[in-house]
Amino acid sequence: MSKYQQINWKKKLDYFLFGWIVNWAFPAYVRPKYGYIPYRTLFFYNVIPQKLFGINRHTPWPVHFTSKVSSPEKIKTGIMSDPGDNIGIYIQANMGLEIGHNVGFGAGTAIISSNHNHNDHSVHDEINPIRIGNNVFVGANSVILPGVQIGDNVVIGAGSVVNKDIPSNSIAVGNPCKVVKEKEAYQERFDQIEFNRELTDQQKEYFSSY
Repeated sequence: MSKYQQINWKKKLDYFLFGWIVNWAFPAYVRPKYGYIPYRTLFFYNVIPQKLFGINRHTPWPVHFTSKVSSPEKIKTGIMSDPGDNIGIYIQANMGLEIGHNVGFGAGTAIISSNHNHNDHSVHDEINPIRIGNNVFVGANSVILPGVQIGDNVVIGAGSVVNKDIPSNSIAVGNPCKVVKEKEAYQERFDQIEFNRELTDQQKEYFSSY
C-alpha cells in the first residue's frame, strides 16, 4: 500500500483542522490528500509567512519562507509540483518557467530564466522560457540556467549546473551537467489516490502518460 493511502485518525484530524485553510490559501496546491507534508506544517511554515507577513504573497502554491519566487505570474506548473516549497530555493522567472507534473526541487536549488545584459545591467536578455517535463527531480544546490529544456523522467544530481538541454529518461550530473546514464521508467502511480481537491480531466490525463 502506498504511503498516500495509509490513513489514520491523526492524518484525518490534521486535514480537518488545517487542510481547508491550506486549500483556501493556495488554489494551485494539488497533492495527495494524505501522506505528503502535514497540513499543520504548511500552515505554520507557508500560510502564515505568505498570507500574513507577505513573503511570496502572490504565489498561489506553498513556498517556504526561506525561499524566493519572483515573477510567479510567468510560471506554469502541473500537479504535485510546487517550485519553492523546499528550503533556500531561488526562482527568477522573468522570461517564463514551465514545469510539468510531479516535479521536485532539492534545497538550495536556483532557477534563473534570464541573464542581465552584459552592456546594460538594468536589462534582461530575451530568451525562451525554461521548460521542465513530468516526473523530474532536481538535486540540492543545483542551478538551472536560462533557456534550458529538461525532458520527462529525469534526475539532476545534486550540485549540478544545467546550462544545456537534458533529454528524457536521463540521469545527469556535474558542472556543466551531462547525462551519465539512461533512467528506467518512472513507476510511482497516483491514479487510485485521493487528492486534496477535484482534478480536471486534463490533469487526470497525466496518469496515463507514463
